[in-house]
Amino acid sequence: MNIRDIDHITLTVSDLERSIRWYHEVLDLPVIEFDDGRRGVKVGKQKINFQVTDHPKLPVAKHPTVGAADFAIIATDSLANILSHLTNYAVEIVDGPLPKSGALGPMTSIYVRDPDENLIEIGKYDN
Repeated sequence: MNIRDIDHITLTVSDLERSIRWYHEVLDLPVIEFDDGRRGVKVGKQKINFQVTDHPKLPVAKHPTVGAADFAIIATDSLANILSHLTNYAVEIVDGPLPKSGALGPMTSIYVRDPDENLIEIGKYDN
């Protein structure tokens, strides 16, 4: 098998509108519509889909759980701009900035939580 990329991830959320708004406004990700009105956000060449617990899009993980995700995204802004932007939206920094090792090498990361308590690592490559 020749797997080379990730197409999308699906987050189980408690409030669809709140999640879409947060990812769009706080992380500045464009909202996209697909599959009969479902919405998600675009992240580079990938997307994040959202589903609510009581209306999952089948097939679904065996135990779709709100707040169980932990993933990293990459930003190109300066660290100072990222921190300023998060402060403007009153987003609590869980940890960081910290040196980390990303898929493409050394990076500096900041950890935040979305409205459902998913842990999001915002990384900035050091190159």
